[in-house]
Amino acid sequence: MGLDELQGSASLEVLDLVFKKRSEGNNVISFYIGEPVFDTPKAIIDAAVEGMRSGMTHYVSSFGIQEFREAASRKVARKNGIKCSADNTIFMSGKMAIYAVGMALNLSPKSEVLVPDPGYFYSEPSLMAGLVPVTYDLNTDYSFNFDDIRKKINSRTRAIFINTPSNPTGVVYGEKELKELYSICRERNIKIVSDEAYEDLVYEKSHFSIGSLESEPDLVISIFTLSKSYSMTGWRGGYIIAEENIVKRIGKFMEHAVTCFPAFIQHASVVALTKCDREVMDFREKFRQRRDLAVNRLKEIDQLSVNKVEGAFYIFPQFSVKMTSDKLSREILNKANVALLPGSAFGKRGEGHLRFSYSGSLEDIDEGMDRLSKFFNDLDK
Repeated sequence: MGLDELQGSASLEVLDLVFKKRSEGNNVISFYIGEPVFDTPKAIIDAAVEGMRSGMTHYVSSFGIQEFREAASRKVARKNGIKCSADNTIFMSGKMAIYAVGMALNLSPKSEVLVPDPGYFYSEPSLMAGLVPVTYDLNTDYSFNFDDIRKKINSRTRAIFINTPSNPTGVVYGEKELKELYSICRERNIKIVSDEAYEDLVYEKSHFSIGSLESEPDLVISIFTLSKSYSMTGWRGGYIIAEENIVKRIGKFMEHAVTCFPAFIQHASVVALTKCDREVMDFREKFRQRRDLAVNRLKEIDQLSVNKVEGAFYIFPQFSVKMTSDKLSREILNKANVALLPGSAFGKRGEGHLRFSYSGSLEDIDEGMDRLSKFFNDLDK
């Protein structure tokens, strides 16, 4: 598939509009991008500087430095209950990991992968990898629709993508439903690609990794990132846990795509995984405060029906206004100087919704909600 046939990133398209409005002197409040407002913890920054000064500025293994691979395998054993060795790990940014996994799964023409609707943007990287994305419906409460999943699986299906905690819905899938999904995929020998980017941002429930159901990585390919938990979005750090054959295929992709990720970033990422649990807990509590503020303020707006938010830092309310989500989000940006994403960006079943990211400051959330309240009140006049 040519790049001209791919959909652009909804977040980056809105970012361009925001930059344009800000260049014109408008004070735009951002609810559209999934980026923590916090600085990266100092210990991580110091480790990167120390790494550069000690000579970690040269080529390293495409799989990642051994120090990181071992730290990642220990971390997932400790925090996620996933049993693996360093040979089951490879360092890679979360977004590239989705593409790389698709490349590793594409072993025959017209191989299909199942992607959630509404859900994160798994279709485009799957298409780039030569796969055919097929959407599976989530229920109205965003739980798995197992009947639809069973119906969509066929002889060409290679894998199913899941995301918990979920972007854009904020849903956290529990052990019972993940066990049922695993049973379906085990029976049909379908890989499960589990995107756990928001694993540490779970509030009242507990995060459960579906990879913990295996005695060693087999069906489950787990994708983790340091971006959200440690406020490291610009570092492009993350990792994949998978069975060795998948890891080896992804290693080939890395060799020919970027050779390797910087060693000093990987060295700093070891510090994140091993020494920054306190900072993660602090970030989670701050996100909880922001979630409570944003949810309570949105509930004051009659035209919005707010969903239950269990994790990540997104709210995905349904609206009653008679226009498309794309048009409504643009109206809000143009008239209220508040940027958010249309639900349609996350699939057909996302239409009629808006996605709010509450990853900014408490002050911006309050001010943004004031503007939204006025916008929706003016619509009724």
